[in-house]
Amino acid sequence: MKIKFLGGARTVTGSCYLVATGEVKFLVDCGMFQGTKNIKELNYGVFDFDPKEIDFLLLTHAHIDHSGLIPKLVKQGFIGKVYCTSATVELCKIMLPDSGHIQEMEVERKNRKNSRAGKELLEPIYGVEDAKKALSHLSPVEYDQQIIITDAVSVAFRNAGHILGSAMIEVWLKDKGETVKIVFSGDLGDFNQPIIKDPVFISDADIVLIESTYGNKIRYNKEDKKRELLKVIQETMAQGGNLIIPAFAVERTQDLLYYLAQLEQEGYLKGISLFVDSPLAISATEIFCNSESYFDSDTLALANKTNECPFILPGLRFTRLAEESQSLNRIHGGAVIISASGMCDAGRIKHHLKHNLWRKECTILFVGYQAIGTLGQRILSGEKNITIHGEEITVKARITKIEGFSAHADKNTLVNWLKCFFKKPSQVFVTHGEEKNAEELARIIAEELGIKAIVPERLSEFNLREYILPKESLEVQSDFQRIIERVRVIKEELSAVIDVVEDKTQIERIYRQLAQLEQDLIGNKSEQVG
Repeated sequence: MKIKFLGGARTVTGSCYLVATGEVKFLVDCGMFQGTKNIKELNYGVFDFDPKEIDFLLLTHAHIDHSGLIPKLVKQGFIGKVYCTSATVELCKIMLPDSGHIQEMEVERKNRKNSRAGKELLEPIYGVEDAKKALSHLSPVEYDQQIIITDAVSVAFRNAGHILGSAMIEVWLKDKGETVKIVFSGDLGDFNQPIIKDPVFISDADIVLIESTYGNKIRYNKEDKKRELLKVIQETMAQGGNLIIPAFAVERTQDLLYYLAQLEQEGYLKGISLFVDSPLAISATEIFCNSESYFDSDTLALANKTNECPFILPGLRFTRLAEESQSLNRIHGGAVIISASGMCDAGRIKHHLKHNLWRKECTILFVGYQAIGTLGQRILSGEKNITIHGEEITVKARITKIEGFSAHADKNTLVNWLKCFFKKPSQVFVTHGEEKNAEELARIIAEELGIKAIVPERLSEFNLREYILPKESLEVQSDFQRIIERVRVIKEELSAVIDVVEDKTQIERIYRQLAQLEQDLIGNKSEQVG
């Protein structure tokens, strides 16, 4: 039994893990690399394995850095099923063809230059038709159902709380009379995010792969993002400019609309023009509106109360057509424009940056992760001269970021999630993070939790048998200890929001009750041990 790290190793993007036994070979995720030119070049050429030999694929969620090379996989001979949640299937139906369209457009643009220069013409990684063909391989599964895929592999998808339909995956792997349980965290969401339900806790595992996008960061005032958003809007409108928000089409755009709808209901957006300028984001929002079973209790209550989709608000315009998008370039002030891609490397956002970056009265607001080397990261890091569509732009607009909108767990949440395993894993592999972030999280896991933690290199391979603990040596927590750990996690989450909610009375009362419960449980546990 072996696992090979093909992507998402010491980098955020390109998640792809190959698991192999004597009987079966399968992938977990098959994502596209994003960022610097050197990283993006890993998307081209042949895979580091034969796609024809892969029996099936487990997909954690629809984001392109996890799903984006599935069409290439099918194009090169993969014939198996891709297991994922129903919501992920629906999102992939719009995201993969959109990705294929982007590949075709980028290659067409490059080939115009190559043709004039007498250079060899390029082929896209895959096209729209390749993406559509890949969709036939998607096989929907539901949360919390254990599925036997082969005699050697069974799996269960659990809610990861990252985006609509995102999953962490439990894998039970049998080979030569031994069973190993691996947990793939996928992208782990934060607690108390809007729209979707919180991540679940897992009971046990021999081996855990955990993401580390924010493995070295603690984000404060996560509940204050609505007020921060309002502040940026008001300041930009006072200057007479436009607010341009690069946003991922899936989840981030809907998060923004959720809070903008609240601000509109509270009367703060009068006279402001609101636009979502991304066909993909518009289609994704339609999927969200029809996915109430994935909503958390607050969002579901809001939808039931208004009998409307919670992401639609009066005055909001969706600009799907190219002519509608182009007309936004003539708006010189008073507009909030949400557009993709979130890292500014493709899509209509580049046109909005071109027309607004040079204007000091405008604001560019980042609300998501910016991979190293992307246009978004370069702007956010302070570069003053940016080239867009061959034209050099001097950056004069205000550049800012709201951290709280990230759909990724921070360092504390990641560590707390691991603490709540009933049985301590024997090994953790820290993935999906820039090197310094992953190394920091690995250090904390080793020092604070006493679990061996490795940050694997890309293409490194590990024998899983080395990490199977004898069953009698597993550290099994008592029911009391398990409950105590979960109470502590909830207490920490409540503590983080006490200072930013308007009505503290109820939340402080719940916090005191939890603190008392924790002490009672510890005392009860001590009496039992005594």
